[in-house]
Amino acid sequence: MKAILNKSNIIFLVIILLLIIPQTRQPIQIWFHKGLSYLNQSTLIDNSERIKIANTNWQLQSDNGTTLNFESTQGEVTLINFWATWCPPCIAEMPSLQEIYNDYGDKVKFIFVTNDDFEIVNKFKSKRNYTFEVYNSITEIPQELVTKSIPRTFIINKNNEIVIDESGAVDWNSDNVRSQLDQLLSE
Repeated sequence: MKAILNKSNIIFLVIILLLIIPQTRQPIQIWFHKGLSYLNQSTLIDNSERIKIANTNWQLQSDNGTTLNFESTQGEVTLINFWATWCPPCIAEMPSLQEIYNDYGDKVKFIFVTNDDFEIVNKFKSKRNYTFEVYNSITEIPQELVTKSIPRTFIINKNNEIVIDESGAVDWNSDNVRSQLDQLLSE
């Protein structure tokens, strides 16, 4: 029994040490959030509970130097993801967002929003072969989209209503999300 306790203590200490060491902490956190992303599924908000975005005059600057006025997305299905390059759950869900972007990028407007400097963003994207545009907000974010935690992802329907609002890592390349996007696109 004492040998088992000693092994358990050693394993516990090793795990704690791995979480304390910066070089191993982030990969472990990403792995953990990646696993959680398969459990955290997106859910459509009931019609009666959907919130319409009132202020659509939101200006964004892309990492490619273009300016986007959120107003131009009205009438389109839009996915907005708030994230950062240093955020483990953001990093965990990013491959699934790239995959859904690859398949729906010509049908759905994707807006990836960060406060990170574009030099850091471009290195992050290049290292991982991400091809989506990333934006910094130039003007105030619409009140309905303000978030205090990341990652946070909204999907907006053609009527400018929030139909999906998810916090934390999600597997965005799931059959469930694809079905939801197909349904929204057909409306």
